[in-house]
Amino acid sequence: MKNSTIRLIVILATLCITGITITQLYWVRRAFDLKEAEFERTVTAALYNVAQQIYDINDTPPPSNNPVKQLSTNYFVVMVNNELNARLLEFLLRTEFEKRNIMVDFEYGIYDCTHEKIIYGNYVPLKSKQKNISNSLPQWSTHGYYFGVQFPNREAHIINQMGIWSFSSFVLLLVIVFFAYTLFVILKQKRLSEVQKDFINNMTHEFKTPISTIAVSTEVLKDPNIVNQPERLLNYTSIIEKENLRLKQQVERVLQMARLDKEDMGLKKERVEMTQLIQDAIRNTSVALNEKRGIVKEECDSDPCLLHVDKLHITNVLANLLDNAIKYCRVEPEITIKTRHHAKGVTVEVHDNGIGISSENHKRVFQKFFRVPTGNVHDVKGFGLGLSYVKTIIEAHGGTITLQSEVGKGSLFRFFLPVD
Repeated sequence: MKNSTIRLIVILATLCITGITITQLYWVRRAFDLKEAEFERTVTAALYNVAQQIYDINDTPPPSNNPVKQLSTNYFVVMVNNELNARLLEFLLRTEFEKRNIMVDFEYGIYDCTHEKIIYGNYVPLKSKQKNISNSLPQWSTHGYYFGVQFPNREAHIINQMGIWSFSSFVLLLVIVFFAYTLFVILKQKRLSEVQKDFINNMTHEFKTPISTIAVSTEVLKDPNIVNQPERLLNYTSIIEKENLRLKQQVERVLQMARLDKEDMGLKKERVEMTQLIQDAIRNTSVALNEKRGIVKEECDSDPCLLHVDKLHITNVLANLLDNAIKYCRVEPEITIKTRHHAKGVTVEVHDNGIGISSENHKRVFQKFFRVPTGNVHDVKGFGLGLSYVKTIIEAHGGTITLQSEVGKGSLFRFFLPVD
């Protein structure tokens, strides 16, 4: 699928999800406002009935205007100006609220208008049906009182009443999460597809070159007269041997990564000295090093350090780092290998004078198939497997690896291997 098509799909899907989300938020807000207005009307009607019942009990005429006033979203006051029994008030409030299905906790207070102070208050947990009315609640006969009612959990009560809107919002949230996950999977698969395509193209080129070289050399060796030219014969047989070894190494790298993917490394640990492994790695890369007239300096601790590691894999780790230092160098390679022994293990540093790696690629270089762009994709040969293999092997031994590098200033790979 083309990048433009994927981009268009992502944009359209994002616009759809955004539109649906905005619409959902709008209607949820409208539904909340309607429920809020309904709640306020119901509470006002309930409090009005409570006031009328108090007037009837006291046998006093009701005021000409509405005694109920809403001072805020969850706070109401009711003018009484007559005898007020606290126990009776709480009973009437509870009864009216339950009758109108206002099943939400509330608190009330009785105010003395003459002295301008609260003379009684209580919190009523209506949901739990707790009867916390005392038998000794006072009764006031002095005129000039009003009571106030407040609903601390008003918002939660309204939201609970919204039912289908809460469910639809939850479903929408799941859709958004699913969409985000699907988008992540699509982009990840697209990236993997591109990586695999680059890997196949690169592998084809890597195999095609030595195969072509071997084919040309074998054609030359078919000439019967070549036996009379021993130097030429030796040259072409050396070319075949070299290219065959190169093919073998490339195939081995691919097979190594395949085994690592299956988590079946089968480490064969043995006691070995780090200096020996370094010398083996230098010997394995000597041909490529000599071709570019490079040098390797060893600055190892004089005291030997025995490690319990897989000799083959750690040698390959060092060889991969040396191979990269040689390949990614536009001048004569100068590589320095340092070792430092610690009580807990050994630290190895491989420093080169190569082209360097930009900071944004420091972590990506350890990803499988990733290759730092160098202009021509085949300018530097390889599959993008080397550093991924290095990191996997180091971590399999319980160690760590870090990179310090700047473009044009070379690279420093530092890894630590613990002593068992």
